[in-house]
Amino acid sequence: MHDQLVTARLCAAADPLVVDLGYGASPWTTLELAARLRTVRPDVRVVGLEIDPDRVVPGRDGVSFARGGFELAGLRPVLVRAFNVLRQYPEAAVPEAWSTILSGLTPDGLLVDGTCDELGRRCAWILLDRAGPRSLTMAWDPFTVEQPSDIAERLPKALIHHNIPGEPIHTLLTAADRAWAHAAPLAPFGPRVRWRAAAESLRREGFPLRSYRRRMRDCVLSVPWATVAPR
Repeated sequence: MHDQLVTARLCAAADPLVVDLGYGASPWTTLELAARLRTVRPDVRVVGLEIDPDRVVPGRDGVSFARGGFELAGLRPVLVRAFNVLRQYPEAAVPEAWSTILSGLTPDGLLVDGTCDELGRRCAWILLDRAGPRSLTMAWDPFTVEQPSDIAERLPKALIHHNIPGEPIHTLLTAADRAWAHAAPLAPFGPRVRWRAAAESLRREGFPLRSYRRRMRDCVLSVPWATVAPR
């Protein structure tokens, strides 16, 4: 909802079809996704797909569910969210999975490949279009995460094994921790205020962090893919 490119593509779509790929044992995240996207595009159509037929549930609240995998059950969505799906695969399988999903999108469609913990307090996702990855975004509950690098355990499969010295993602997270430490005097004002100061410090260092037009509940760090692409 807060990504201008995602909302622009969704609003411009002739058929605002969105797929939640691999929603898991219960459909609650798919239903929540639909409710939130309707604030952007009231006529959005959301379909939850699961490869396990035993997990396919009856439609409800204007959301339908079906069996499907990376081929998207033959649908042509403008947006696909795949959270905690590719983490189950080896890293070498990621490019082919991306290619399969992206080939099923509309020409200007987008894929969100992400990972989060069970309660959604630590999230990281890569935004892709048919040309490839566009950005990495990391978001976390400011009251349950001690420092930015704690998000590393939830990096998407394409990055999680690259959080080592010499790799761009490690450089970014190390710098984020350093900026967070330097912003410690602002801790009495709360972690959100402290993170905003840390983010500004990172920008001054030359890291191209995205600036959002509205303040968010979570701490958010988003950069172009080129900033973190594995060497």
